[in-house]
Amino acid sequence: MSIKNDRIDSIMQKEISYIVANEVKNPNIKFVTITNVDVTNDLSYAKVYFTTLDDKVETLKGLKSAKGFIRKSLADTLELRHIPELEFIYDESIEYGKRIEDKIKEIHDNQ
Repeated sequence: MSIKNDRIDSIMQKEISYIVANEVKNPNIKFVTITNVDVTNDLSYAKVYFTTLDDKVETLKGLKSAKGFIRKSLADTLELRHIPELEFIYDESIEYGKRIEDKIKEIHDNQ
């Protein structure tokens, strides 16, 4: 990854987080955290990883339906010639970490 891509990833994560939290009016999108954004080298696609405290299937449907609005808002905010196509992916790393933490706690409690 180049420094440019890392910077674009970071800026897009911040902007998408703001847009989802403050501008999207979809009732299915509640308690969403954008955990990471990975933009391809040619800036044509971006994988947007998210977590939620609500139903992840309904949240994913809501994010997919709001994708056009989010891209339009990004185009208004960011100074890029082309706004990447967004793909929303549920980030399971937090759940995985929680399961590992629970297993470690269980092992310590059984000793």
